[in-house]
Amino acid sequence: MDCGLKTLLLDSFRKPDVPREVRLDAALGQVAPRGQEQLALLVLLVDDPDAEVRAAAEQTLTAIAPARLAAVLARSDTPAELVRYFAGRGIAPVPGPETSAVEDEPPLLQAPGDAWDTIAETADGEAPAELGQSITQQIQQMNVVERVRAAMKGSREVRALLIRDPNKMVSSAVLSSPKLTNAEVESFAKMANVAEDVLRAIGQNRAWVKNYGVAASLARNPKTPVAMSMNLMQRLIDRDVRALSIDRNVPEALRLAARKRLVKSSAG
Repeated sequence: MDCGLKTLLLDSFRKPDVPREVRLDAALGQVAPRGQEQLALLVLLVDDPDAEVRAAAEQTLTAIAPARLAAVLARSDTPAELVRYFAGRGIAPVPGPETSAVEDEPPLLQAPGDAWDTIAETADGEAPAELGQSITQQIQQMNVVERVRAAMKGSREVRALLIRDPNKMVSSAVLSSPKLTNAEVESFAKMANVAEDVLRAIGQNRAWVKNYGVAASLARNPKTPVAMSMNLMQRLIDRDVRALSIDRNVPEALRLAARKRLVKSSAG
């Protein structure tokens, strides 16, 4: 079923080449994004072609407390398709703690922790001594399934490494991590070595681009789609527009638009 919610992670799961192990992890609650996105992901997986994945997703959905589920459905940004789907299951929207979207919205249900939860709790994201390897070394030895789980559950340092992963599912898992902060999103928006899809996903998230630092960083990033940079530039203060107008790293169209805005501003 199309749940109506569009995120980079959900788009990745809609593709036919998603490893079965990743789909099963998500169905079991091991890959657990923020509440609303997890709900949409589970709805997607109850139609999975694999019977075990379907059964696991159904079991996880059933295990979610009805009051928490109803509160997510009551959010103003919850797609109508998702509301209708649960109406068919006898669950109606009811305002509650999850009604308002928040930056650190937790999953509705998460499987028991693993080593990556331990790493997330250590100072500066350093690996626990018993693991015997640096985080970078561990990541280099991981398959896609393990990297997706680490992206969702790991520390700030883990996310900073995995946001640059060439596999779109891994980088999208970083953006969907309930642990992700606005400060991290701003740092990602500055990176010129992340995929364009990552920058586009950040720019399409209204909550993130409300943060001036995120908007300004995206506008200055030469890998941000030009149309998006042009829109964001309109929100910048003159000092930052002036910097854009002479920045040889950004597209020429953006430099010219910045100059035109400065001329118009000075004339006004």
